[in-house]
Amino acid sequence: MNDHLRSRSRLLTAVASCGQLWFGLEPRVLRASYAASGLGLAVFKYVCEAILMLAVAGVWLSPLDFLNPSLLARQELLLAAPEWLGWAYFAWNLPFVWIAISMSVRRASTAGWSPWLGLFVLLPVVGLVEMLLLSLAPDRAPQAWTPNASDVGRPATGERFGMCGLRAMLAGVAVGVAMLFICIYFVESYGAALFLGTPLVMGATTGYFHNRPAAKSVTSSAVVGLLLLTTAGGIMLGFALEGAICLVMAAPIVAPLGFVGVFLGRAVARVSGQTSATTLPLFIVLPLFAGAEATVHRMPVYCVVTTVEVNAPPEDVWPFVVSFPDLDEPTEWFFRCGIACPQRARIEGSGVGAVRHCEFTTGDFVEPITAWEPPHRLAFDVTSQPDPMVELSPYRHVHPPHLADQSLKSRKGEFRLVALPNGTTRLEGRTWYTFEMHPQAYWTLWSDLAIHAIHRRVLLHIKQLAEGRDAPSES
Repeated sequence: MNDHLRSRSRLLTAVASCGQLWFGLEPRVLRASYAASGLGLAVFKYVCEAILMLAVAGVWLSPLDFLNPSLLARQELLLAAPEWLGWAYFAWNLPFVWIAISMSVRRASTAGWSPWLGLFVLLPVVGLVEMLLLSLAPDRAPQAWTPNASDVGRPATGERFGMCGLRAMLAGVAVGVAMLFICIYFVESYGAALFLGTPLVMGATTGYFHNRPAAKSVTSSAVVGLLLLTTAGGIMLGFALEGAICLVMAAPIVAPLGFVGVFLGRAVARVSGQTSATTLPLFIVLPLFAGAEATVHRMPVYCVVTTVEVNAPPEDVWPFVVSFPDLDEPTEWFFRCGIACPQRARIEGSGVGAVRHCEFTTGDFVEPITAWEPPHRLAFDVTSQPDPMVELSPYRHVHPPHLADQSLKSRKGEFRLVALPNGTTRLEGRTWYTFEMHPQAYWTLWSDLAIHAIHRRVLLHIKQLAEGRDAPSES
């Protein structure tokens, strides 16, 4: 019995030690711990993802797909998976991102490097190289990462806490505003440098300056981080740089990274004897990363498929696929908030070469017919399309560049009508699209949701009309 209790105690102690090493910011990270943790967690993560994707989606995630820094291979595999898997994959990755960043910052310091270099672990390709180098580098400064808790909560000499927090927050906001203009108006790229690197560096800058020269409490740093994110969002909304819908969609990826940066900046300030000038490499690398990223972006084509079963044969469904009368006013909150909502469809002509117009609340999709196979298949290209949304804003007209340049572009669409044995029809709607905002593994979660919602609204309307046998004469 005593042996059992001792074994259990040792196991709990080992688990607590690993938890502190992976999720904490206090323990220093030696070479052996870093290499073992990195390899062990990578293998564990790969095995879990491979098993899940095989079980749920029926596809195999190869080691090369897992290591692919662009995430495009994994994203293509997720196309065959249920909608919830993409969101689950996003949530699953969050703790691993924290572990990678926090351990790399502490490991860089222990190896005698600048702790700021640990933040580069998030960069594609560069991050993998850095993790390898950190695993090989000797422990040149094992005592470098020794947080000093004696001054936590004590304001800096001769300086009020409020002014210190304000100065730190303004420094972080300045980083964000500068990167917003560099990425969007100079590099012309809504990429990972903007949505991943910028909030992380904004938070790190704020956390660092807020805790220099005297460290503040975790709560104080968290409050300043919240003010930073709120102020940055308010500036973008107030100066008509973005609308509320896009800010809400960006929040799940921007906010966690912002707070990660704040706590890392606080940790570096508490242990580092560096001057504030050592933060300059962070601000230089971000624009370089944005420029490099803009030259290597790929534009994969994504396909969204939505199906409904109609209690009518294909012959009765086909006329409403070609064109359909007005839909009811939408009740869904996202359509009422400004997401483009389908209203009706009309067609000019008949057969291949005819032009279908699908009218949305934001304008018309112009769709030349490329396949006319009644009553089984209607396919079309998209030669013109309206904005995907009307932004919520205090101003009447807000048109950020990602809307003006149509970052989300529908390329083609298709309806398929499959006759089922019981005399009903499986009605399938497909849309192929491209998306120029990165990281696409995140943003396509939102675009897929929006396109599915549009599909369902149209398909359910067609289902209602076909089952009511109130079909117009075919063109």
